[in-house]
Amino acid sequence: MQNNIISGLFVGQNLVTLKEVDSTNNYLKELLANSKPLTEGTVIMAEAQHAGRGQHNNKWLSEPGKNLTFSILLKPSFLPIQQQFDLTRCISIGVINALKPYFGIALKVKWPNDIYVGERKLGGMLIENQLQGSQIRHSIVGIGINVNQDNFPEGSGTPISFKQILHRDYHLQTILAELCKGIEVSYLQLKAGRVEGIRNAYIDSLLAFNEPRYFKVNGNVVSGVITGVTGEGLLQVNHDGIESRYNLKEIEFLKNQ
Repeated sequence: MQNNIISGLFVGQNLVTLKEVDSTNNYLKELLANSKPLTEGTVIMAEAQHAGRGQHNNKWLSEPGKNLTFSILLKPSFLPIQQQFDLTRCISIGVINALKPYFGIALKVKWPNDIYVGERKLGGMLIENQLQGSQIRHSIVGIGINVNQDNFPEGSGTPISFKQILHRDYHLQTILAELCKGIEVSYLQLKAGRVEGIRNAYIDSLLAFNEPRYFKVNGNVVSGVITGVTGEGLLQVNHDGIESRYNLKEIEFLKNQ
């Protein structure tokens, strides 16, 4: 545990900062596997990680010391397994609320849990749940946010950073403290059973909601309009009056043409 500027009730109160690690999610999983007693809200932050992961096992590329790469331990045993996606919604909204003072209404969640400013990716997350019976024993929430990086490698998608948008450097621990606070507030709302409010906030922040969009489905380019997200987290898209539901592996967003 290290002294830090995080002022919430529990998220980030136990903060461990590492110079380098393969991934903060893996590091946290190894601690738990070795029966290390860790309090809920423990945060593992790395100055550099060389095997960070995103969705689809994509690598998360981050220049050392420039960005935020961290993982949070949560214990949402109150949440039924069939409502796992509500944790994704909750964390997404926590991040959105924390960063909205910087980016305003341009800040969006690209389904399921990438953080975008306009059409470019500011950050993302990977949530790994360990189940026990009909409950979630614990969740490891890995988050990456591009902060002070100026340039990104070719072929790394559409990333963008705080610095590229706002033209200045930011203190990483200050941004981390704001994120921990936003996530904690949202998580406590979920714990208090305010699920409908979280689901509504998620839809309100959803990239391309109710807008015509191009997608790739089964290798074909199709147009459609996102109409919602199911309780289980499936994306609902209306294609010429026919509504379909997709999981993450079945549909890919394309740039608007």
